[in-house]
Amino acid sequence: MDGSAAPPTVFPHAAHTLTAVTVDGYNEELREAEGFVGDRASGRAFRKILDHCRAQLEESGHEDPLGETATREISKSKLDKIMLGKDPLSSGLIHTAVEEFGTELAAVIRRFLCLPAWVKTERIVIGGGLSASHVGELAIGRAAVLLAEQSAVKLCSIVNHPDEAALIGAVQLAPSWVLDGHDAVLAADIGGTNMRAGLVRFKVKNAEVSKAEVVKRVHWRHADDKPTRDQAVDRLAAMLMEMADLAGAEKLKLAPFVGLACPGLIDEHGTILRGGQNLPGNWEGEDFNLAAAVAGKLGRLGGHEPAIVMHNDAVVQGLSEVPNMQDVSQWAVLTIGTGLGNAHFTNRPVEKKKEKSKDKHTESE
Repeated sequence: MDGSAAPPTVFPHAAHTLTAVTVDGYNEELREAEGFVGDRASGRAFRKILDHCRAQLEESGHEDPLGETATREISKSKLDKIMLGKDPLSSGLIHTAVEEFGTELAAVIRRFLCLPAWVKTERIVIGGGLSASHVGELAIGRAAVLLAEQSAVKLCSIVNHPDEAALIGAVQLAPSWVLDGHDAVLAADIGGTNMRAGLVRFKVKNAEVSKAEVVKRVHWRHADDKPTRDQAVDRLAAMLMEMADLAGAEKLKLAPFVGLACPGLIDEHGTILRGGQNLPGNWEGEDFNLAAAVAGKLGRLGGHEPAIVMHNDAVVQGLSEVPNMQDVSQWAVLTIGTGLGNAHFTNRPVEKKKEKSKDKHTESE
C-alpha cells in the first residue's frame, strides 16, 4: 500500500456518528435513463444550459451578446456583471439560463426528497462554487419558489464562503475532548480542480465548537499543473506544513488533528472506494491511503503524532453549517461544483450540564 499502513487512530474515517450530528448518508448516486440525476444541477449543467440559450439566440437571427468567448471561459464574476449590466439582451440571456437551471435544481431536489433518509428534511443548504455568485443565488431563489408550491422544506445558501466552508467544517470531525485546550487545527479541501489547505481557529464552549474561522488558507489549482499522485500528495503536505508554521508564528496552540475533505465514497479505513476519478492520478482502491501518505510526510504536530481523519467533501462542507442548524432536526447540503455533492444530517441531542440546585432545607440561616 502506498504510504504504508494507515496511521493508528481511535477515529474512523467517514464516520456516521459525529459529536454534533449523525450523517444519515452522502454521495447518493440517483440514476435516470440519461445518467445521474445530480448531473442536471451541476456547474457543468448550468454552462450547458447557457450554451443552449446562446445557440437559440443565434438560430433566431440575433447576434450572440457574449461574442466569441466560450461559455466555459466566462467566470462567475463576469456572468454576474453581465446579468446586472445595462444591455437588456445580455442580461436577459443570463436570466433565462438562471431560471432554467433553477427549475432543474428544484426537480433534482424533489428526487432527493423521495429518499427515505431525506423525507423529513426541514432545510437544505446549497454550497459549492456557484452558490457564491449572484447567478447562483438567483438560481437557488428560483428553486426555492418552485419547491414552496409542494414542500415545506426551506433552501438557503451556505453561510461561509465555499472556499472556506470545508476547512471550517473539518473542526466538527474531531471530538471536543481532542480540541479542548487548543486553539486551531489544520484542514484541507481536495477537489478535482483545486486543493486548499487552511489553519482554522476555533473556540470550544460546553463541549461544543462555538466558533470557527479560517485564519489563512493556501490554494493550488492542480488541474493546471497536471501532477502525478505522488506530486499532489507532496504539495498537499507542504501546504499543511506551511499552515502549521503559521500557527507557531501566530502563537496558536495546534491540536494534533488534521481533517481532510475529498470527493467520493470513503470507508472507515480511509480508502476511497469510488468517486475520486477527477483527482490527479489513481486515488481509488486499497493500494492507496491518503491519510497514511500525508501522515508520512507531515510528521508530528506539537510533539504528537496527529490523528488524520478523512470524510467526503460535501459532508465536511455541510458540517460548517452545524452552528446555524440548531433550530431544525434534519437537514441536508447540496454542493454545486463540477458535479453535485450531497449529504444528509440529523442533529444529535445536546447534553446540557445540570445546574446544582440549592436545598433550602440545608441552607444556613
